[in-house]
Amino acid sequence: QGGGSAVIDMENMDDTSGSSFEDMGEMHQRMKEEEEEEEGEAGAADDEDGEFLGVKGLRGQLGRQVADQVWQAGKRQASKAFSLYANIDILRPYFDVEPAQVRARLLESMIPVKMVNFPQKIAGELYGPLMLVFTLVAILLHGMKTSDTIIREGTLMGTAIGTCFGYWLGVSSFIYFLAYLCNAQITMLQMLSLLGYGLFGHCITLFVTYNIHFHSLFYIFWLGVGGLSTLRMVAVLVSRTVGHTQRLILCGTLAALHMLFLLYLHFAYHKVVEGILDTLEGPNVPPFQRVARDIPVISNALLNTTAKAAALTL
Repeated sequence: QGGGSAVIDMENMDDTSGSSFEDMGEMHQRMKEEEEEEEGEAGAADDEDGEFLGVKGLRGQLGRQVADQVWQAGKRQASKAFSLYANIDILRPYFDVEPAQVRARLLESMIPVKMVNFPQKIAGELYGPLMLVFTLVAILLHGMKTSDTIIREGTLMGTAIGTCFGYWLGVSSFIYFLAYLCNAQITMLQMLSLLGYGLFGHCITLFVTYNIHFHSLFYIFWLGVGGLSTLRMVAVLVSRTVGHTQRLILCGTLAALHMLFLLYLHFAYHKVVEGILDTLEGPNVPPFQRVARDIPVISNALLNTTAKAAALTL
């Protein structure tokens, strides 16, 4: 020992160093196990919360998807309806026509066709018929004003528009329904165009007879001009209908309605003028004149005598 021996006395060594190391290892292991247990518990809790929140989130997501789909469907329907009523391009093909074509179709409406063995072509446009209906409204309004027609409910303009458009739309719908029953090959658009151009004869007849009123002249125009336009429509319907009975029913109905409507327009709003003209065309009755009555002239001598006698009496 004194000589600085390097031999270590193992018995006198303190064992605390080894035991402390082992204790530290065990403590570290326990802490690690506790952290793992805490992490496991936290993970389990998170899993349970995640499952709960997942169900709620799924429900919320489905609700948002359904609401979004409903909103998109409503938006598409609204945009479709708006574009249907606001987009003028939809009606453009029905009014895209040249003035020369309208003039030619007006002349053709007064010429009955001869060939009825194959279907005749009908113009599928509404510009000409609509303008003819408005022209008939103006002519009818002129006849109402000149005849001093009194409308108790409504106005003259409303009555004229209702009468003309009511006939055009109502009779077209009725004849189209009858044509469907009789198996005639015609569409609603073609029926509107055919009946609208058929009013050209009515416009000519009423314009002439409202300004030049003679019974014979009206009946000549009624049979001539109105009859030609009616024959044109009848011939077109005959060419598009199969069967003699069906042709008789359909064409007879259309001809009767068209000719009677012209009679109605002439006499319904022209009675006052007719009565005035009949009175003027009758025997000449001298007008009542107010003639001054002759008063006898009283002489001045008689007046003086009467005044003196009154004075003496007083």
